[in-house]
Amino acid sequence: MSEHIIKATGRNDAGKGASRRLRRAASIPAIVYGGSAEPKQIQLDHEKIWLASQNEWFYSSILSLDIEGKVESVLLRDMQRHPYKQLIVHLDFQRVDANQTLRASVPLHFLNQEKSPAGKSTEVVVTHELNEVTVSCLPKDLPEFIELDLSNLKQGDIVHLSDIKLPKGVELPELKLGKEHDVAVVIAKAARTSEEDATPAAEGDKK
Repeated sequence: MSEHIIKATGRNDAGKGASRRLRRAASIPAIVYGGSAEPKQIQLDHEKIWLASQNEWFYSSILSLDIEGKVESVLLRDMQRHPYKQLIVHLDFQRVDANQTLRASVPLHFLNQEKSPAGKSTEVVVTHELNEVTVSCLPKDLPEFIELDLSNLKQGDIVHLSDIKLPKGVELPELKLGKEHDVAVVIAKAARTSEEDATPAAEGDKK
């Protein structure tokens, strides 16, 4: 089981009215689905889930969902937030089968960029084209994050998906779709000079 335990209780009432009552009581309506069991309506404590949601693992790890003593392995699949208040409105969890391959989004951690030739140079701009990747693996192999060492990055370098060193048992499904899907993850390009930034109008003002 995952070390990340989320407590929940079951609920029988559904619909918008019931969900509003839960939110007024500082609870979050949610649903658990997938696997061989029927979808189940649950509710969670908003304060505890809000604190958990500040952590990266909440979005990319297998969670142990404890529903009144019965624990299921799940992944967070959807989170609905209030448009302007610091409130979580609804959560969707998907049950996980230990023997079935799953797909999940995993964050990238970029290491040693500031120590690289590109990172040390004021003439180079380093852009992160992706901050997470979709992986395929068994639940036991799902990483909370994947590290990408940029210590050798220099001007002109492009780091592609295929350059990422993956943990054992983890694959990137995109790479099976063809070379055109081997997209850039990190690009180190020359910074634009003030001369390049000058517009024709600005040049005309100097005359």
